[in-house]
Amino acid sequence: MILLLLSWVYILFTTINLGFFLDKILKLKVQNLTFLSILGLFSTTIMASFWAIFGRINFEFHLALLFLNFALFLSNKKAIISIYKNFFLELKYLDKTLKILLGLIALLIVAQCASIPFIIDNESYYIQTIKWMNEYGFVKGLGNLHIYLGQTSGWHVLQSAFNFSFIYPNFNDLSGFCLLLGNIFSIQKLDNYFKTKNKTDLIIGLFPLSNILLFQFISAPSPDLPIYVFTFIICSLFLDNYRKINSETFNWISILVLFSLYIKTTSIALSLIPILILFQNYKNLKIYKITSLALVILFLFIVKNLIITGYPLFPITKNFGLTFDYQIPEKIATYYYDLTKHFGYSLSKSKFQEMSFPEIFMHWLNLPKLHGFFNKISIVLIVLSPIIIYKFYNKTKFWVFYAVMVLQFILLFMSSPQYRFVMNFILIFSFLLLSLILNKKQIILISLSAFTLLLTILVFIPLNFSLLTKNKHTLESSNFSFKNFVFPYTDTKYDTAFELLKNENLYYYNPTNIDFFWGTGDGPLPCVRKKQLDYFEKKYQVKPQMRSDTIKDGFYAKDTSKR
Repeated sequence: MILLLLSWVYILFTTINLGFFLDKILKLKVQNLTFLSILGLFSTTIMASFWAIFGRINFEFHLALLFLNFALFLSNKKAIISIYKNFFLELKYLDKTLKILLGLIALLIVAQCASIPFIIDNESYYIQTIKWMNEYGFVKGLGNLHIYLGQTSGWHVLQSAFNFSFIYPNFNDLSGFCLLLGNIFSIQKLDNYFKTKNKTDLIIGLFPLSNILLFQFISAPSPDLPIYVFTFIICSLFLDNYRKINSETFNWISILVLFSLYIKTTSIALSLIPILILFQNYKNLKIYKITSLALVILFLFIVKNLIITGYPLFPITKNFGLTFDYQIPEKIATYYYDLTKHFGYSLSKSKFQEMSFPEIFMHWLNLPKLHGFFNKISIVLIVLSPIIIYKFYNKTKFWVFYAVMVLQFILLFMSSPQYRFVMNFILIFSFLLLSLILNKKQIILISLSAFTLLLTILVFIPLNFSLLTKNKHTLESSNFSFKNFVFPYTDTKYDTAFELLKNENLYYYNPTNIDFFWGTGDGPLPCVRKKQLDYFEKKYQVKPQMRSDTIKDGFYAKDTSKR
């Protein structure tokens, strides 16, 4: 825990410096510490992505980053120090109860991040994606080894830059740092609501209530969590500035949307917001800098996908005439797309094809436990929100944000309607409804205190989640142990051995006691389950092979039907 906290201090220092530099280039006029840190995270992601095209993100990257870090700080020392002073001054004048709650939430976030990783996706591809970044950078045809590695989120590129693997192996908690930034921002907004009664500030200020839901996901680098945080900030900027959006606000919203898209393409509906702003204010906005930045992100997204999968817009399998010897076979890429889509409905491909849309919808709506609960909540919000907006928030800006939510649902129903992909909108519109009841200072503070007390219990006391999920890998809560007070828990929940196996020219490490199909844990590279390789060779007649005798040269899919 202590080591994790120290690493976050360095991450904050670095991101403030880099954020300040990008702010000067784009002339965003940002003075908020939270905003500058996020801007620094964005800058680091861009730098790390370019670096990964040519090599590993390891101590060489950090030497360059350290040099840039101190060069920026020393050349802008006075202005950067004033940002820290202003932040601490803002904390000083924060409502006393909010100040105590923020301090407690911060400690609980660090403690939770030092605990056992909870998310099962961490064991299938989060750890491995980051390890590949640290040891080799972007590797050609890596998706042929394990199809999940084809995703390689921008958040995992960023985590690989801030896990300091060459110093210590157990830093993998950037999502917790991001959640802390989100809590700082929202509590400052709530404090502002107490003074101005701005309804938008109240909606955003209720974000800490969601900690009770999000805490189990911060001990692993989940790409979903930054999307939730960024959506609340986008919502705040958009609703507060809808009638008077200038170039700085437009650029800042656009950066958050670009960052979200590079992290997770399922956040595509958010792009409607800057597009609408541009359409309404195109005569007054200077867009050449943000356009250049958007082209950089598009370039990195395409290049990353081309290197790792051979498809520029993976998981979309259209290759636009581009072919590579390491390209993932179309039948495997299609299998992955179908798997993701049908997983969202909890149906097999054959069942999905047999059922009509009303049948599929009702099946999805009535899924058991947590999935069904949030599916029902989302439909209730879609139906109820227009009534609430019309009666209490009847302004265009709220209707626009509602339209973005509806668009997100439509797009996900066409792809993979998993509730975690719309949790950002579920939270925002739930708080919009809740703000009608929870709008008195005393009631708000009592509610936040009660939820923080529940959060403390969740962090320290083991709980069984059998009433919430059928997934046997997530039945037990992840809790802080005092043996992790100094050193955080390892990046994986599994204490497993790995056996070195050979399949023609592919040497790989097979986990011996991980009991789910996609599991790899924290295995040495290259790591994949033998059961998985056997399945794809039997069903699709392909298996991964090395392109040369060097791992950095990547992998191709060998067609075994042509023997």
